[in-house]
Amino acid sequence: MSYVEFLYDLLEIYPDPESEKAIMGSVVYCIHHKEGCQWSDELRKLKAHLNTCKHDAVLCAAQCGAMIPRVLMQDHLRYTCPRRRANCDHCHKEFSGSALEEHQGNCGHEPVYCENKCGAKVQRRHTQQHIQQHCSKRLVPCKHCGQSYTQDTVCAHGASCARAPVACPQRCGAPAVPRADLAAHLRDHAAPCAFRDAGCRFKGTRQALEKHTEESCQQHLALVSALASRQARQLDSLRAAVARLSVNCSGALVWRISDWAAKMAEAKCKDGVELVSPAFYTSQYGYKLQASLFLNGNGAGEATHMSVYIKILPGEYDALLRWPFAHTVSFTLFDQSSSPDRACNIVESFVPDPTWKNFQRPSKEPDALGFGFPRFVSHEMLKKRNFIKDDVMFIRVKVDPSKIVAV
Repeated sequence: MSYVEFLYDLLEIYPDPESEKAIMGSVVYCIHHKEGCQWSDELRKLKAHLNTCKHDAVLCAAQCGAMIPRVLMQDHLRYTCPRRRANCDHCHKEFSGSALEEHQGNCGHEPVYCENKCGAKVQRRHTQQHIQQHCSKRLVPCKHCGQSYTQDTVCAHGASCARAPVACPQRCGAPAVPRADLAAHLRDHAAPCAFRDAGCRFKGTRQALEKHTEESCQQHLALVSALASRQARQLDSLRAAVARLSVNCSGALVWRISDWAAKMAEAKCKDGVELVSPAFYTSQYGYKLQASLFLNGNGAGEATHMSVYIKILPGEYDALLRWPFAHTVSFTLFDQSSSPDRACNIVESFVPDPTWKNFQRPSKEPDALGFGFPRFVSHEMLKKRNFIKDDVMFIRVKVDPSKIVAV
């Protein structure tokens, strides 16, 4: 019994005015104070408070007959009242509360997992169609052997199915045979000669092939020899094409001379040791050039200087070019100092003399020496700076593009 009920019981037991006045003036808490109501005042004001107390239960506003605390009325009307109106989340149709509860779990638009446990989610109304047509776990028959497999494994089965047709590996031309019958087919049917790629057209059974191979050694050798010759010509053609693609056509060559110490030692021991650079072109359809280097000098620079030259080689487009060769050519020996600001490169250049035969259109045999600087840089100078670093030297040969006169 609550304290308030106790006070009302006293009024019934002691109905005299003084007692009633004392009791009605007593301070009480709201009967819903345990639910969180903070109201407290004289007992006579309790009924008036209960008419507005949010924790006091009243009849459902939708007249479903339930007694609902005022504070919970909106939630009741929205979510639990049997007479509420609500839309299904899946089909969006409107139902009363009790009808919606019956509808939930049966809505045809609700996504559900496939009962075959393939992992797919489909609308309930489409489950049968999914199981019959799309489910990866549905059973389908192998078109070769007729046995049933799940859709996601039937392809893997086909790769080993004994009744699946396969082509003869000997390319005999027969129709595809079942995999289980392939061994018998290979024993009984004709197969091509092992030298078919070389040109032999013989076909026969295994026994006939063995006899043919023994009796046709000379023929097969001739076919293989002819094939090797054709392939050699093709390789030469491919190498030439690759070489053309790899040729420098920029008009400038940076020539890297490695193992410098060993090459210098060889040049001092032997006369006329010449190093030649890769060939390069002044442009895609320009002049073909090559640099040459004498580490121990040549001519006026022999034994004291390093000599450098440029020679004109017979090119593929010489007939379309103007002669004599009139490009300005420069040679640069790079100083490989670790500080670029302190580097001191050596540069020499020349303008071709049109009367020199070195600059006329070359014959099939290019000029033996070319034109350049026999005293390009002294051996003493090479020791003073970082022209050789890590046993490597770099020389750039550059053709001035402003002097190009190709047609």
